[in-house]
Amino acid sequence: MPTPSYATPDAPLPALDLPFDAEAMLAGLRPWVECESPTFDTAAVNRMMDLAARDLALLGARVERIPGRMGRGDCVRARFPHPLGDAPGVLVMGHLDTVHPIGTLAALPWRREGGRCYGPGICDMKGGNYVALEAIRQLRRAGIATPLPITVLLTSDEEIGSPSTRDLIEAEAARHRLVLVPEPARPDGGVVTGRYAIARFNLRTTGRPSHAGSSLADGRSAIREMCRQVLAIEAMTTEACTFSVGVVHGGQWVNCVATHCDAESLSMAKRQADLDHAVERMLALGSSAPDVTLTVTRGVTRPVWEPDAAVTALYERTRDLARRLGFDITAQSAGGGSDGNFTGAMGIPTLDGLGVRGGGIHTLGEYLEVDSLVPRAALLAGLLAGGGGIA
Repeated sequence: MPTPSYATPDAPLPALDLPFDAEAMLAGLRPWVECESPTFDTAAVNRMMDLAARDLALLGARVERIPGRMGRGDCVRARFPHPLGDAPGVLVMGHLDTVHPIGTLAALPWRREGGRCYGPGICDMKGGNYVALEAIRQLRRAGIATPLPITVLLTSDEEIGSPSTRDLIEAEAARHRLVLVPEPARPDGGVVTGRYAIARFNLRTTGRPSHAGSSLADGRSAIREMCRQVLAIEAMTTEACTFSVGVVHGGQWVNCVATHCDAESLSMAKRQADLDHAVERMLALGSSAPDVTLTVTRGVTRPVWEPDAAVTALYERTRDLARRLGFDITAQSAGGGSDGNFTGAMGIPTLDGLGVRGGGIHTLGEYLEVDSLVPRAALLAGLLAGGGGIA
């Protein structure tokens, strides 16, 4: 794809003077955060999609509900009216599923403490999604026309690798000239111009059951073998590639030697070749114990996304906008996958990490920094008003 050309950085841009208000954004964001939406709870995710769809409709978008598949929640696609109709434009893309199970609000309620606001999914990535909508809202309220049409795509299963939505993401991205992803900003406020490759694996050990009280020696424990495998897998971590096990389920009765144990493992690498080697190593694993079997199945994979000239040019334009707003941003490649992996790997100019600053992501201390709301909204508005700078 050719490198895009960009407008003069110091050209007048009214979008940089829009009246963003952090307190108003927090008030609008709160219902989103308090609508818990863990990936595996389809009804909960769909309730969150209801909220987002209504907010997008109120902004004047043509909203479509795309039914979920594989047992996952629906997606929402919103297109805003534009003189160019459905011509290729800007895709703003985010996910509304979270890792936090229903009931997390009891331990992590919405609360404001100083310059931080807490809640499940507030940083990853409901805050960023809401800020993007606020940028569009202010542009439309001010009557500022965007040079390219804007589409918003909100998906339902990013936290588990997007197995049911990758085809939708790639098909939608292919119809656009660039992609903006309001995933959380980097710790220093930087944006993401590349992401590491990620592969997931499903493991199962199968042993031989016996009564744990009267005939323990007759059994072969699937749990015991899985414990050995977890230690061996995580010991394979190097500078080039990480290996971790995040899910283990085994056994049903404490007085029975477990027949089965299941686990999920994740590998991440900066280079595709290193991830490919990791896949080979994982699929070559075997049981360390007689009479116990191990099977390893490859799960969802995110391709490596490396910045090219088009992404670098998009970043430079964004950095110019940030400086005009009074701050600076760095460009970084990052671990922790996003749906930007897919669009970036497709060669579509993609800029990720445009969301809010914060921390404690995926924990009971997740928060956003309140003073990041206005600058990030203004930056997104500037990008949209300039069509990402693409001529």
